[in-house]
Amino acid sequence: MTGTAIITGAASERGIGRALAERLAPAGWHLGLLDVDPAVTDVAAELAARHGVSARGATADIADPEAVDAAVSAFESALPPITALVNIAGVSSPVSLLEADLATWERVMRINTTGVFVVCKRIMPGLVERGYGRVVSLGSTAAQNGGGTYSKSTYAASKGAIEGFSRGLALEVAPNGVTVNVIAPATIDTDIMGGRITDERKPAFLAQLPVGRLGTTREVAALAEFLIGEDAGYITGATYNLNGGIRIG
Repeated sequence: MTGTAIITGAASERGIGRALAERLAPAGWHLGLLDVDPAVTDVAAELAARHGVSARGATADIADPEAVDAAVSAFESALPPITALVNIAGVSSPVSLLEADLATWERVMRINTTGVFVVCKRIMPGLVERGYGRVVSLGSTAAQNGGGTYSKSTYAASKGAIEGFSRGLALEVAPNGVTVNVIAPATIDTDIMGGRITDERKPAFLAQLPVGRLGTTREVAALAEFLIGEDAGYITGATYNLNGGIRIG
C-alpha cells in the first residue's frame, strides 16, 4: 500500500526530506510536502511532473497549528488519503548550556519537538479513523549520547523528547492499525551540521565513526521508506539506530 505520504522539511536540496521525497515518488507515492522554505512548492511540482504522481507543496511553520491545519487541509482536498507521515524538519544547536539562553532552548524545542506534536495531532485522527497509518519521526544519536560532534544539550533534549513521545503515541494508536517509529541517525552529510561538511571539517566527524565515513541522506530515506511500507506493520514504538557504529546497543 502506498497512498499519500506527508513529509516535513522537504525543500532543502541536500536534506533527508528531499531525498525521501525523491525516493518515494518513483515508487508511486503521492506526496504532501511541508517546509518553511517556499521552494517546497517547486520541489513538489517537479516530482509530480517527472514521476506522474500527485504532489503538493505548502509553506508552513510546523509548530503553528493554524498553518499546519491549512496546509494539511489543502493536501486532503487535492491528494489521495494520507497513509504516512514522516517528521524530518528540524534545527541543530551547537550552543552549550552555559552559553544558551531561554530563546535558544525555546526555538530548538519549538521546531524539533512541538512541530512533531502539532503535525501528528493534525494528521493522526484521519489515520485512526481509516484504521491504517505509518508515522516515522527523526530522532538523533545525540539523544542517546548526550550530544554529538556538533549539537549539544538543547538539541539532545529535543530529540530525546521525540523518542519518548513516539513510544507513548505508538501504544495509544496501535489498536487502530497505526505504527509509530523513530530513526536516530548519527552524522549524515547534510547542511544541518553547521553547513557543508568540508574537507577541513570532515576529520572531526569521521574520528567518531567506526565505519570511517559519513552517512548519506539516501540511507536514511531507504529506512524511512521501509518503515512507512505495508511490510512494517508489526514494528511500532521502535528506535532504529543508523549511526555507523558510533553507538552499539
